[in-house]
Formats: sequence, structure tokens, C-alpha cells
Amino acid sequence: MAWILIIIAGLMEPCWVYTLERSENFKQLQWAALTVVLVVIDIILLSQAMTVLGPGTSYAIWVGIGAVCTLIMGILIFDDSASWLRIAFVMLIIVGIAGIHITAGGA
Repeated sequence: MAWILIIIAGLMEPCWVYTLERSENFKQLQWAALTVVLVVIDIILLSQAMTVLGPGTSYAIWVGIGAVCTLIMGILIFDDSASWLRIAFVMLIIVGIAGIHITAGGA
């Protein structure tokens, strides 16, 4: 269950990044409020996963999933560059996430 929570928390990262962008530096109050709600839910899910997986594993997985998904969102929605080198480095993050999962042991 902890792995499911951390995956959901990681997938929430690009959601609140998107709402943060839409809030225009917290000037659009409905988007700003949604950003705060999503961040709070995200942190709650992370903290729940930490009780089983520990802080190091949880944080590494959370940041990795969030970074990869946010980068993909940036490429697809915000026209960030998508060079082959950037994609290769994203693949390294994905390999790192898989490696952490494989070596996490009984958690």
C-alpha cells in the first residue's frame, strides 16, 4: 500500500505545478487555493508512505516520479525543449527509481 501511496503522491507533483503556473504567482485565487489543497494532499500521502518505506526511499521515489512527470508535462503543455540528451537523462532517473524499488527489500 505504501508503494501505491508514494506513486500517487509522485503523480500529484505535476498537478500542483500546473495549478501553480495557472495561479499566476497566486494572483488567481481559485488556482492558488487548488494549488495549496493539492500540495497538502501530496505531503499527507508522502508522510503516510514514509511510515513504511522510510524517509530516504520515500523522498527519492517521490521526487523522481514528480520530476519525470513534471518534465514530461513541461514538454507536452508548456513547450519545454525535448532534446535527446534531456530524454536520456530522464531515462536515467527512471532507471534510478526502478533500482530503488528493486533494492528496497521487504518494504
